[in-house]
Amino acid sequence: MRVAVGSGLALGGYTLITQADQSAELKKALLETGAEWMDDRAWEKLRIQQGRPMPDRELTDDYNPLEAGLWHTISFNKGCYIGQETIARLDTYKGVKQQLWGVKLSALAELGTAVMMGTEKVGTLTSIMATEDGAIGLAYIRTKAKGEAGTQVTVNEQVGELVDLPFVTREKQG
Repeated sequence: MRVAVGSGLALGGYTLITQADQSAELKKALLETGAEWMDDRAWEKLRIQQGRPMPDRELTDDYNPLEAGLWHTISFNKGCYIGQETIARLDTYKGVKQQLWGVKLSALAELGTAVMMGTEKVGTLTSIMATEDGAIGLAYIRTKAKGEAGTQVTVNEQVGELVDLPFVTREKQG
């Protein structure tokens, strides 16, 4: 078994990696000692609520780290790393064309669905899941659309709103 400190979320915890045939026994032993278990669905809900970008969803060749709200993870002072010139150019020339936002909707929509403001397509839905209160998702919204928390959007004719994400940063830190 491998133990990693951290849950991958902005919470304390550990990530345990073990053989599939040993997982039920490990889970039982941990629960008996008072550990709290987080299943995949709970983890995904928290990931979306926090705005944690995920590979193959918000982290693809279509989006750069600054658009994904990862400003706090980038060094603007360290030299010589892959992508450094691109990141510096995006920062210098204010080249962030879209930003990651949370979206609250009344029901699920398909991944890749257009996010609209009025009749204008302003973004794309990249993650979504059902909750007790409707659906929550992540979407990239064009910077020029001037989205902010509370902005009304439409996804598949459902009215929703943009929400702030605690993990996302939208400008250079410190």
